[in-house]
Formats: sequence, structure tokens, C-alpha cells
Amino acid sequence: MTTAAPVPAPAENRTARLITDRAEPRNVIVGVSLGIGLAQDNPATGLAWALVAVVFAAVIPMAYIKHGMRTGLWADRHIGQVQRRKLLIPVIMASVATGIGSMLAFGAPRAMLALVAAMLATLAVLLVPTAIWKWKISVHTAVAGGALAMLALAWGPLLWLAYPLVAVLAWSRISLGDHTLAQTIAGAAAGTVTAGLVFAALTA
Repeated sequence: MTTAAPVPAPAENRTARLITDRAEPRNVIVGVSLGIGLAQDNPATGLAWALVAVVFAAVIPMAYIKHGMRTGLWADRHIGQVQRRKLLIPVIMASVATGIGSMLAFGAPRAMLALVAAMLATLAVLLVPTAIWKWKISVHTAVAGGALAMLALAWGPLLWLAYPLVAVLAWSRISLGDHTLAQTIAGAAAGTVTAGLVFAALTA
């Protein structure tokens, strides 16, 4: 009796992997922070505050993620396990909240505070399906959608024309088997609406 040869795993889509890795949340956060900073009346000051936002919203969370990878807490930097995300999101929220406190204490411009507050609100919304329903809503599309909404509010509505890029990012996440179509759509909607509304309300 012969044993059937194992079926090889399908080759990973390199384009999808490249898009997912390059447009991961920390990179998008850096981009939107710099974009909002440059939109300020004093771009130099705006960029300085953007760096503060990046430290608390991207650098510290990424350092925690890398520490978790070294200790075996999670397997990859995109945190594919939904149970692990329940541990990660509150830590990122604490870092972002600390950033808001620091920015308030030192008189950051309203738009820069609105940027970080919108990030915190988006994280809170994403935590609900993650913690209660154990549903892996897409953080990638949520951050991308929220970033685009805030940049459109800061720079003008023509930037909404770039929204198909969020769909491309969603395709990459689905192609890699990391998310379903519903999870990417829900993430994009949650990020776009939450960040957009919070940013608009705090900069009005």
C-alpha cells in the first residue's frame, strides 16, 4: 500500500505580501501623522508634534510587538491570532492615551490632538468585536481608512479619490488568508467613520 505524497502548500502571493507589509498600521500611522503635521499653519511645529504622535502610536506599540515575538507571545508582527489581539489592543490604547496626556500637558495644536484622539477612538471600536465576539476585524483596513479620512479633512476632499487604495490593501489581506471580505470591509468602515467623525468634531 503506497502513501500519497503530501500536497504542497499553495505559494504565497508575493504582491499581496508586499502590500500587507508595506501598508501595515505603523507605516500608515507615520504617514498620516506627518501629513497632518504638514497641514498645520506652522509645518515645522506640526512635524515636531507628529513625531510625538508617532512615538506613542507606532514606535512604542511596535517595540511591544517585537518583544512579544521574541518571547513567543505571538507568531508574527501582524498578530494573526484573535485571542492575542485582545491582549495587544489595550496596551496600544494605553500608549496612545499616554501620548494624548503628554500632548495636552505641553500644548499641542488642536489638530494634532484630534489625530491621536481619533486613533484611540478607533482602537476602542476595534476592541469590541475582537474581545466580545472574538472576530478578527481588519486593523490594516481600519487604520488605512481612518488615515485617509483625516487627511481628506485636513487637505481637501480630492484625497477621497485615493480610497481605492484601501480596497487594494483589503485584497492583500484576503489573498494571504489573514481576513475575510467581511472583516476587511468592517475594518475599513469602522476606521473611516470613527476617525473621520472624531477628527472632524475636535477640529471644528
